[in-house]
Amino acid sequence: MRIEDVNAAERLIDRVGFCSALTDSRRPGPSLYIAVCGRRDAHTPRNVQKDPETSLAWTIKDELIRRGRVFYGKLRGGRAIFITRRLVPHFNALFGTARKQERSLLSRPAQNILAVLRKEWELATRDLREESGIGERKIFNQAIDELQKNLKLIPSDVVYEPRFSYIWTLTESRFRDELDLPITRDEALKEIARAYLLTAGMTSRGELARVTGLSNPEAGVGNWALVDEGFAIRVAPGVYRLTELPVYGSDGVRDLGC
Repeated sequence: MRIEDVNAAERLIDRVGFCSALTDSRRPGPSLYIAVCGRRDAHTPRNVQKDPETSLAWTIKDELIRRGRVFYGKLRGGRAIFITRRLVPHFNALFGTARKQERSLLSRPAQNILAVLRKEWELATRDLREESGIGERKIFNQAIDELQKNLKLIPSDVVYEPRFSYIWTLTESRFRDELDLPITRDEALKEIARAYLLTAGMTSRGELARVTGLSNPEAGVGNWALVDEGFAIRVAPGVYRLTELPVYGSDGVRDLGC
C-alpha cells in the first residue's frame, strides 16, 4: 500500500495506532515517509529538497496538522509522532501533566507560554515568543519542546509566507475529551505495546522504547502484560512476538483487512 493523500494517511495512522512522521527504514516502527514511498527499504536521500517522495510526505504531514483529526507532536526524546485519537488518552496517561501539577513540574517559560495561549488560544511562533516575554530563542524553543513532551501544546497549522512558522494551540483545543479520559499507567503501557506489536508482529530488544520514547522498564511492563493475557510470546530477553503472526503489506504494515 502506497500513501498518496491525507485521507489515506489518516487511515494508516488509525490502523497502526501511532507512527513517526519522516523517519526512514534505518529507524524501527511505522513511518509516514515509508508509507508514502510504498517500500520497506526506503532511505531519505541527501538532497531532500528535490526528492518528490520527501516533498509529498512533508505536504501530507502539514495537511494532517491542519485537519487535526490525529495528534501530532514531539514526545520524549524529541520524536515527531502521529497518534490516533483512541490512543491519545494512553499517551497522556504516561507523558501528560495535569493542570494542578503545572506550577511544580513545568519551567517558568513553559508556564508563561501556557498562560498566553489560554488567553489568545492560537498564535504563530514569533507572536507567541513576544507575548510570553521570552527574549532568548533557545529558552523559548526549549519551553515549546517541554510543553509538547507533556502533551500541553500542539501545532495546529503550518504557514510558509511571509516566513515559515508553526501556529501553536493548546492540545485540549482539539483533544479535550481524550485528555479527560482516565487511563491507568499499566493499561496505557499495555495498549501502546499492543498497538505496536500488532503492526510489527515481533519486536527486538529496546525497540518499543526507541519508537515511543518510553523507558525500557516501561516498555517491558507493557509487553509482559501482553504475554500474561496470551496475546504475545516472549521469545528471548526483550524480544516479543504475537502469538499468531500476521501477514504484512508492501508498506511493512500489518494487513488488517481494511
